[in-house]
Amino acid sequence: MLKLSGFHVSNYHNKVRLALLEKGIAFEEDANCRPSQKDEWLARSPMGKVPVIEVDGTALAESQAICEYLEDAYPQVPLYPKDPLARAKVRELIAVIELHMELVARRLYGALYFGGQVSEETKKEVERDLAKGVRAFSKVAKFDPYIAGKEFTLADCVAFVSLPLISMTSKLAFGKDALDSVPQLKPYLKMLGERPHFRKVNDDRKAATEAAVAKAKPAG
Repeated sequence: MLKLSGFHVSNYHNKVRLALLEKGIAFEEDANCRPSQKDEWLARSPMGKVPVIEVDGTALAESQAICEYLEDAYPQVPLYPKDPLARAKVRELIAVIELHMELVARRLYGALYFGGQVSEETKKEVERDLAKGVRAFSKVAKFDPYIAGKEFTLADCVAFVSLPLISMTSKLAFGKDALDSVPQLKPYLKMLGERPHFRKVNDDRKAATEAAVAKAKPAG
């Protein structure tokens, strides 16, 4: 059986988990794996990241590559439209969210969530580049009712796990939500959150986050 390894706080782990659940693919899960540069983990994930899936003894990393594999190997419940251009537009949306928004905001995660440091120059760069990403997102997102149009797609899985994190990060860093200029977003995310698999993944994320925070608190 296919095995997914990662942890429930990771938005990229949750992206793959949602794809598996929505496609109805049976899988085992190890939710106790963290990014690591140790040799044994690098043997499974060349960059040391999560998630990783294992298929018949072969490990596959990088969330988008994993989801593309799942789409090819399990086409019965598709997460992409049939039309080639519509499929490409879904990939465009995913690229905008992950590369031009989430990856930009990720530069602040260490300082905001893990006690690290970030320079004012970096904060200004992130604010500027994130605004560009949000501008692009507002042009390609359709909300009709799904983010790529009338069909539910992988882009919705990506949006659900990454956009709230981008909102929270920008509010903490800049005192305002970088996504406030997209008024359709909140009702859209609420709609997605009512899907049973999305609700389950979100509940598990919250529980894992609370457990991690409690573990990090000093005794006494």
